[in-house]
Amino acid sequence: MQVLDTFERAAVSAGRAIMEVFEAGATVRLKDDASPVTEADERAERIILAILATALPDTPVVAEESAAAGKVPEVAGRPFILVDPLDGTKEFVNRREDFTVNIALVVDGAPVAGVVYAPARGVAYSGSSAGAEKLLIAPDFTISARKAIHARPVAEEMVAVASRSHSTPETETFLDRQRVSSRTSVGSSLKFCLLAEGVADVYPRFGRTMEWDTAAGDAVLRAAGGMTLDLDGLPLRYGKVGQATDSDFANPSFIAWGRRQPV
Repeated sequence: MQVLDTFERAAVSAGRAIMEVFEAGATVRLKDDASPVTEADERAERIILAILATALPDTPVVAEESAAAGKVPEVAGRPFILVDPLDGTKEFVNRREDFTVNIALVVDGAPVAGVVYAPARGVAYSGSSAGAEKLLIAPDFTISARKAIHARPVAEEMVAVASRSHSTPETETFLDRQRVSSRTSVGSSLKFCLLAEGVADVYPRFGRTMEWDTAAGDAVLRAAGGMTLDLDGLPLRYGKVGQATDSDFANPSFIAWGRRQPV
């Protein structure tokens, strides 16, 4: 799939720049919403946007740092791309390895292709209508191996993944009500990928996220046979603009699952 090839190339190129900053030490400043941003976020986004502009010039791109600066293209009724150049900036700043590069294609409100790359871990995940894969990325930033991955059927005694930085009372209540045998905390969109590769069953997220935070991981999960549902049990939608109760591209609370039927 040409789009996925482009996403993989853009993500790995951005990841190389991110690791240069990671190894040198990042300077952090706060955006207007008090969230942290570093030169790694900005360098990575410039690299991704340049590659996308050349390979997919007719597809609008909504990217986190550009959106924060007020640069948001019209996406209504059109396929578009969501980019988070550095998901898990807090993990990055604290020198943990869970941060990722996220790129996804949205068509008719659904994430149909996506790449999640964790450069400090040397792994990436990709997903499309052809299925989902886990990629091993060599130290020279080339793809050294690929293997197909699949979400497992949700177990009766579930393994849950949850946010390291954004736990809420609602999350704890949800997990207490489920038959959860174990729980692990991990940052960024890697939570979706753990479900996609069949090592966990459920990821609840109560609290605000943005579409660029979730679209790529959600695309990988759906390609692997899982699903992300809102609290009404419907597939999480993308391209949410003109919302009465929140800003454009903001997500409601959701539950990501391994392989199960929506209820």
